[in-house]
Amino acid sequence: MKIGKLLLLLSAFFFATALRAQPLIWDLQHLKAVKKAIRQGDATYTTALRQLTDAAEKELQKKPATVIDKPMMPPSGDKHDYMSLGRYWWPNPDTPDGLPYIRKDGHSNPELHKFDRGKLGGLGSSISRLALAYYFTGNAQYARKAEEMLDVWFLNPETRMNPNLNYGQTIPGHNEGKGRAEGIIDTYSLIPVVDAVLLLDREGEFSKSRMQALQEWFDAYSRWMVQSEIGQAERAAKNNHGLAYDVQLAVFAAFAGNDTLADSVLRNFAEKRLFRQIEPDGSQPLELARTTGFGYSVFNITHMLDMCDFARHRKFDLYGTTSSDGRSIAAAIDYLTPYLGKSVEEFPFQQIKNWETEQQALTRVLRRAARYEPSERYAELSRKYSRETPDDLFILLYL
Repeated sequence: MKIGKLLLLLSAFFFATALRAQPLIWDLQHLKAVKKAIRQGDATYTTALRQLTDAAEKELQKKPATVIDKPMMPPSGDKHDYMSLGRYWWPNPDTPDGLPYIRKDGHSNPELHKFDRGKLGGLGSSISRLALAYYFTGNAQYARKAEEMLDVWFLNPETRMNPNLNYGQTIPGHNEGKGRAEGIIDTYSLIPVVDAVLLLDREGEFSKSRMQALQEWFDAYSRWMVQSEIGQAERAAKNNHGLAYDVQLAVFAAFAGNDTLADSVLRNFAEKRLFRQIEPDGSQPLELARTTGFGYSVFNITHMLDMCDFARHRKFDLYGTTSSDGRSIAAAIDYLTPYLGKSVEEFPFQQIKNWETEQQALTRVLRRAARYEPSERYAELSRKYSRETPDDLFILLYL
């Protein structure tokens, strides 16, 4: 082969590699630094890596989850349609058949496990761990298992999920068995799946046909989000649901190659979501109105930070965006930090359960937000009040 032709081929290879997609929320440069530290024997990540690979080994033994493996049939008559139950809805004690279900905010109905929600959440965790375990160790078995799970859930005609949430968070006895706008938050679990896919693709583990098929699925789902009555209702939600809808739509559209839609959602996010949900003092009234107001406030901020990470990859400073009267993500965090280390009785709103758990969730929010802050105040607060070791995914992605 002539030298000129060889150089041309090498140039094309490196150009294609440079353009290869990267995760949309995960920080690739951070992952590279962690990988380098691991190879150099840095003990910082020893335990987390062991936990990650132990979990990945267990995943190798699992049968891939599928949306058709549920005991009930959706009203459509098609088990390929995803179906979940409204989390806080319970059988009516005043009627013989328990219908219509009644709402108990903050209390999860154990019947949830009969539907598809747990499998969808598990899919996000499983594929994330397999992709990261492959990235850090090079063990191809992990990549192959992730591909198998993806094929079963999204691609194989016999087992794939239809790209809609027509029956998400249904409530027995209401709305003729149809789903609710609130159900769309269930697919937030697919955001780490997208990042895992992009990481595997970057490492050369995906065929062009599989990648294209996955992008087509997410394109169809993002179009359903925009065009369906359920999707439009969720987009109109004024609380954490509407905000989480925007994060999902931006990520899924970007993955599917619809950058125009993704950028439009991102550019309007601060005015449409942040400034309408966060008061000048940093409070989030629609979240504080819940029976678990502290937890929902933290929960909503995690989604805000996901969008900040997405924005960073697109060279847009969402975290630093502040309204003229002081509404910002930092203000929302600062509103909650005075309650770290305090008792639940000192919190002026309801938090009927999991006070300590949600306090620890806030320390993780602080750790993530610290990456955007010029001072060490959030990192110091996180270290001061953290009472538990974050799980392996958090350590490897954010520490």
